[in-house]
Amino acid sequence: MNTRILVGFLWKTFWLGGLAGLIASFFVKPEQYLNYLQPFDGMEILGLIVFFLGLGLTFAMVSLTGFFAYLFVHRMGLSLFKGYWSTVQVALIIFVLFDIIYFPYQSANNVALYWFILLAAAILLIGWIVAKLKSKETNKKAFVPTLFFMVVFTTVEWVPGLMVDGTDYAWLMVVPLLVSNTYQILNLHRLNFQEKTPVQEAKQKKRK
Repeated sequence: MNTRILVGFLWKTFWLGGLAGLIASFFVKPEQYLNYLQPFDGMEILGLIVFFLGLGLTFAMVSLTGFFAYLFVHRMGLSLFKGYWSTVQVALIIFVLFDIIYFPYQSANNVALYWFILLAAAILLIGWIVAKLKSKETNKKAFVPTLFFMVVFTTVEWVPGLMVDGTDYAWLMVVPLLVSNTYQILNLHRLNFQEKTPVQEAKQKKRK
């Protein structure tokens, strides 16, 4: 395995998630930035940027952990369920989407049901788009596993955010998770983990 490629992949995922969290904070928590613009307080604004960037990086690490867990679960699922693994994944996707709607609605106060339906639909739509891109770049069999990862694992990683009071930190968590997960699943097949031999490197230089 080429360690340099793997480290580069992890590093890019890490910082993409962090930047996504920081950008999300401008829309989710604009009042915190506005408080220090009039009068302008550069140190406080820098502190907010560092805080929200660190928050995004933390959720990116959660995404990285979840991705490696997914690779293990996918392999185990193939071994246990054989040809039925795709059916099992679809069933789990439906179950998780139901959970996103039902359980938060039961515990929420004065929040309309359609908000949770829209939330589940948005996650499904994003997962569907990513799965279509993945299957287009690889093969049709990649659609269900990709959709499974984007819906089920993103939701599992998002559980701590769903448990906090209010929705601000739930959004601050799901944005870097979706960005990190999308990057990982769409770029995994592009990585060449095979270590180059001196002969291969020489041939590559000649072609250049």
